[in-house]
Amino acid sequence: MAGHIQDRWYKTTSAPDSKPTRVKTDRHGVGLRYRARYVAPDGTEKSQSFPDKQKRRAEAWLANTEADMTRGDYVDPRAGKVTFRQYVADWVKTQTTDPTTRASVEMRLRLHAVPYLGSRTMAAIQPSHLRLWMRQLEDAGLSPAYRRGIFAHVSTVFTAAMEDRVIRENPCRARSVKAPRLDPRKVKPWTFERVAAVRAQLHDRYREMIEVAAGCGLRQGEIFGLAVEDVDFLPGTMHVVRQVKLVANQPVFAPPKGGKERDVPLPESVASALAEHITRYSPTEITLPWKNLDGPPVSATLIFYSAEGLPLNRNRFNTRVWRPTLRALEVSAGRENGMHALRHFYASALLDAGESIKALSEYLGHHDPGYTLRTYTHLMPSSEARTRAAVDGLFGPGGVMHGGPETARRLK
Repeated sequence: MAGHIQDRWYKTTSAPDSKPTRVKTDRHGVGLRYRARYVAPDGTEKSQSFPDKQKRRAEAWLANTEADMTRGDYVDPRAGKVTFRQYVADWVKTQTTDPTTRASVEMRLRLHAVPYLGSRTMAAIQPSHLRLWMRQLEDAGLSPAYRRGIFAHVSTVFTAAMEDRVIRENPCRARSVKAPRLDPRKVKPWTFERVAAVRAQLHDRYREMIEVAAGCGLRQGEIFGLAVEDVDFLPGTMHVVRQVKLVANQPVFAPPKGGKERDVPLPESVASALAEHITRYSPTEITLPWKNLDGPPVSATLIFYSAEGLPLNRNRFNTRVWRPTLRALEVSAGRENGMHALRHFYASALLDAGESIKALSEYLGHHDPGYTLRTYTHLMPSSEARTRAAVDGLFGPGGVMHGGPETARRLK
């Protein structure tokens, strides 16, 4: 059925002379006069009402609606009446990421988005509401990085709503709505003296973790999941194939972050430290579910484990071991001084030695070398220093050139 405009104040009847005559209906002067009616793509009849003297507006609205259906851009006006709280609850149930990520996203939305936006319908949320919401999060003292993550989750929810034909546009993409900018603070690696001091202060059972983190760049969970079968001492290679992570505060084995397994060069100093550790604390076989609490059991002979022979829990380890160690050295136990600081030390050492960004990115397990470059570019030797070193290496005492660049000799 083609769309049409119904005048609910008048109806057409046939007079005795068979000429059509317009007469007032029982609704004359009451309520909205014009009703634009059409059949939606699902076959149901829809309508939208307009007040008196707005017939042209009703006709324009109906024409636009029919054009949207022709282009495949139609959005049911009633679909957007679902509240943000209701849509988020349904959206979370459809996510297929790993349980830890799902729990984190659900928690952020529940604590920091639903209380502000939850009662509004999806179609009613405007860019102005989002600007006010972001200001409220800022006033609440949340860090820019944390607020940026929450904003990304909310934008993802609105994108899903667009694809579900609940709303027409994502208000997070409005030009006036800006994602929080990250702090311009640059990564400041620990000094070797601090690394050595923390190692000396750390409990003997966990001391060689320092070599693994600062000498191979492993993340904390990857160190917890490091098994003796992952270390090839003779060729000097460490295989990073699993981590210990928490799901509902229970440990499980899982792939490294991003699901990216990798091989890392094993320096002799780190290999010696691990060999010494193994002589003091024999690796123990531990079985955990894979990825989920109900996942298949997987066993690994872990190098680092608790005094009770259990897999390490990051919350307990950080609270009972790592932070007390830092406090004993009068080092701030803030986020910037977590075990991740040892990965920064590893990155700075490799860059200072002239390692490429591409190789460093692979060793750290980053998906994008561009991310590695953005994170550590300020640690790279300056181009001026490299230029001076390159030229000084070519010229000997008295201005005598020693052979020249290899490339230039090949081109002669």
